[in-house]
Amino acid sequence: MNTPFAFNPSADYLDQQYNNRLRVPDFITEHVQHWQSGSAQVRAQQACLLDVAYGPSAAEKLDIFPAGGSKQSVLVFIHGGYWRSLDKADHSFVAPAFTQEGVCVVVPNYALCSAQGSTTMEDIVLQMVRALAWVYRNIDQYGGDPARITVAGHSAGGHLAAMLAACEWERWDAGLPRQVVRSAISISGLHDLAPIMHSPYLQSDLQLTPEQVQRCSPAYFAAARAPLYAVCGADESDEFLRQNRLIESAWGPSRVPLREALAGHNHFSMLETLTKATGRTHMLAQKLLQG
Repeated sequence: MNTPFAFNPSADYLDQQYNNRLRVPDFITEHVQHWQSGSAQVRAQQACLLDVAYGPSAAEKLDIFPAGGSKQSVLVFIHGGYWRSLDKADHSFVAPAFTQEGVCVVVPNYALCSAQGSTTMEDIVLQMVRALAWVYRNIDQYGGDPARITVAGHSAGGHLAAMLAACEWERWDAGLPRQVVRSAISISGLHDLAPIMHSPYLQSDLQLTPEQVQRCSPAYFAAARAPLYAVCGADESDEFLRQNRLIESAWGPSRVPLREALAGHNHFSMLETLTKATGRTHMLAQKLLQG
């Protein structure tokens, strides 16, 4: 098992590197508010099935945006928020650019970490495993093809997408095939949790342990089951750029055949490159969906 986090920066440095809200001061008005209002409009105007249970807990719900027809490719989008904020309802706006192109979109929720709560990183990872197992077993009822599932995630969601790309599905459930996820794309993803554990800004809520870092850092795994594209914004912090490079070096070019830093984009605008038909990340996701 690899341990890529080999240097020893200060807590202040890590907080500065991982606090994207400070790096993009207008992130709420320029990005998040538009995500939320756009998502409400999508749910009001587009066919969707909301709050479908994929597991036993209250957080284990997902939204489905069918594309019409049958045997359609499936995009499962996992939201970010550092595993402690945001909601699937804030991200319905991801769906239209894909459903208009004949892709069934699924947006799952997961329990959030907090200083007062009991949710751990491993809990969240297992919830996403349950979500993907549910999609594999049920998405054909909504026009999706269980053999053509691509997972995309932003920020913390990129971490979870990478974890799903590496999941040993048949060991988790003998009724599943070896590869539930056919491909994945990590957008500004976090692939090494060791620096997160040493950032007071994040650790106060996440309460990561060294054992969780070892078990839940995709870059510590020898390889993924599914190919993964890794993209981030060229205007993101040095640590986010390192995280993006790291997954390629950890898994190799056969499993990470594409890694890019997109010029002119910050941590929040990167998500919007997925939701516009002309966006670079959207085109990369479509390449995976059609592959």
